[in-house]
Amino acid sequence: MATDTTKKETKVKEIKTKETKAKETKAAAGEVNKLRIRVRAYEHKILDASIKQIIDTALRFDAKVVGPIPLPTEIKKYTVNRSTFVYKDAREQFEMRMHKRVVDILNPGPKVVEALTNLSLPSGVNIDVKMM
Repeated sequence: MATDTTKKETKVKEIKTKETKAKETKAAAGEVNKLRIRVRAYEHKILDASIKQIIDTALRFDAKVVGPIPLPTEIKKYTVNRSTFVYKDAREQFEMRMHKRVVDILNPGPKVVEALTNLSLPSGVNIDVKMM
């Protein structure tokens, strides 16, 4: 029984080392499998326009695009007193909504990455790019 488990463990270790070597060679070659772009904005119309601009740029260079995937809207609520001194019961509530989207670009080439870095988007749009 003990020999069976050790054989299985060695096979698992061999498979893991092959996978890590393949990942290391891809990283050494400078290949990027996927670009994950997270876009956030307070106004959804500006957000959708900028997402459309990103997707059009990626499709122009024949990259495969997955998305846009809407993420949950982050809502920050603030409650303040209407008056300065008395009237504790009179309050106002304000909220800020942060709309979010995710776009994945699969197997992007260097031209796609360069075009996305040179892209000018409207103010108020926050972009996070992750290479995976």
